[in-house]
Amino acid sequence: MTALTATSAASSYDDLVERVLAGGYGPDPRTRHVSVAFTTRQAVRHEGRGSGYRNEVLSLRLAEAVGSCAVEPGELPDGAVEDCVGADVARLLEHDAAPVRVAALDAYLAHVLPHGPENGARPCPLPAGTSLEKSRARAAAVVDLVGVAPGSTVLVVGVVNSLLEALRARGLAYVPCDLKGGTTEWGEPVRTDALAELKRCDAVLASGMTLGNGTFEPLRRHARRHGVPLVMFAQTGSAVLPRLIGSGVTAVSAEPYPFFWLDGGPGTVHRYGGTL
Repeated sequence: MTALTATSAASSYDDLVERVLAGGYGPDPRTRHVSVAFTTRQAVRHEGRGSGYRNEVLSLRLAEAVGSCAVEPGELPDGAVEDCVGADVARLLEHDAAPVRVAALDAYLAHVLPHGPENGARPCPLPAGTSLEKSRARAAAVVDLVGVAPGSTVLVVGVVNSLLEALRARGLAYVPCDLKGGTTEWGEPVRTDALAELKRCDAVLASGMTLGNGTFEPLRRHARRHGVPLVMFAQTGSAVLPRLIGSGVTAVSAEPYPFFWLDGGPGTVHRYGGTL
């Protein structure tokens, strides 16, 4: 198969995997091995906020690149990290655990198509600051990509209070949705069935974590079928989702490891697509 360019959109997540396995994006993934595998666990409550959250992320290093997939805390199978070290990417793309498959695909694509203008990315600097300051700066960079008129309703899949705050500031209504349920910082109920809310929303803003929990493809198919903007904010699959722009995904804010919450210094997100 002829190597594909960064602008060659795959038709679906599965199609992207098939293209990678066939060598469509560069070197045979059977010849590329993961050298380091690790998890990052975090708990946070920003100063001035009434609630907090936890994160757990599996990350795989392939040469100079790191691919990642977030999981619910405690859900990563025992031995998953050890399974990945020294394994070739092709084998990991067939692993029983979806987070391993996603992190391996992310690492491979970050290796062969690194974030940069040559591969369609527009770097957006994040300033140094407190955890809340950096969260708000990241949220502004993400919400800039949504591109719908004030008064529109955005389905937010994967609740991040700073994103909701940024949508409010732009005059956008939202429907918060997360598998964990609960309430937002402002006491709004968080829905648990994103697909049930799609018909009443004008755009979708979704976490890359949907790749690892199996909820991404129904969102992508709906967006493509109905012409609804689908913007992804991606720590999970930051190198995966840009390859699906044009096949349902409208724009991506890609944030490869290390993530904004790991350091108080300046950082960068990479924006793809959208109307900026």
